[in-house]
Amino acid sequence: MTPARRAALTAGGALVALTLVAGCGSSTATSEAAPGTLTVVATTNVWGAVASAVAGPDAQVDSIIKDPAGDPHSYESTPADAARISRANLVVANGGGYDTFVAKVTGADPAAKAHTIEAFDLRPDKADDNEHVWFDPATVKAVADQIAQRLGQAEPARTAGLQQRAQAFDAQVDRIAARTAAIGQARPGTQVISTEPIAHYLLRTAGVVDVTPQDFVEAVENETDPSAASLVQVGDALSARRVTALVFNPQTETPVVQGLRDRAAGAGVAVVDVTETLPAGVTDYLQWVDGTRAALAKAVGAPS
Repeated sequence: MTPARRAALTAGGALVALTLVAGCGSSTATSEAAPGTLTVVATTNVWGAVASAVAGPDAQVDSIIKDPAGDPHSYESTPADAARISRANLVVANGGGYDTFVAKVTGADPAAKAHTIEAFDLRPDKADDNEHVWFDPATVKAVADQIAQRLGQAEPARTAGLQQRAQAFDAQVDRIAARTAAIGQARPGTQVISTEPIAHYLLRTAGVVDVTPQDFVEAVENETDPSAASLVQVGDALSARRVTALVFNPQTETPVVQGLRDRAAGAGVAVVDVTETLPAGVTDYLQWVDGTRAALAKAVGAPS
């Protein structure tokens, strides 16, 4: 995440001192877990869905950010969020500078830090610093395995069920990854433009090349205006149909990126919506990722 986007989260710094304030409201509704129930708090409903798939009936999972219209980059946390993080048996965070409000809490609470999983730290390719790791199959499986291990340590009697669900989940992730890789095998050399690098790992798995100019990417990430040259380059690629699709994040629309969507539509270039949180009505991570894969396959003319 860029400094400009991190700045949008700095309001969360004040929450550490207020963690134990009683009666504070939360940005999302949650219910108190029954006594003795394992509790998992995820920073977004994407990681919450991963945790739910592994935890099953053995833990209550709650997500802090679950608004399908919201932008996690600009989320401002509350004292109630901090309290939930501190009380949870396990916290599942994205890391990599994406959900820094968690670090504000865990930095002041060693116990909370000890029971926090950061997905970014589990990515196998440490040279790749793209933080949107929920689309990286290897990282997602590593997180699932960690969830099973950590919850099993908290409640050893539940270890077998947790491990079985994690293994079943991992197998489905592998299945979807294989179907994703088939996109590039069916359509080698496919190129796309992206309004943001959210789908980086999805495109990498698919063997689809993102040809968005780097200065355009950096400008959008920093919430500044792209250079005229990069705008022309991106616009011309769409108008001339030198790319097969536009990968679009509808959660952070600006006049610039909306203009690109209009340009793509006018040129007959397919648009693939890729979001940072689960859409309304979707609670299953595997369903969501496979649906996104199918949309990408359809957009580039590969079997879905």
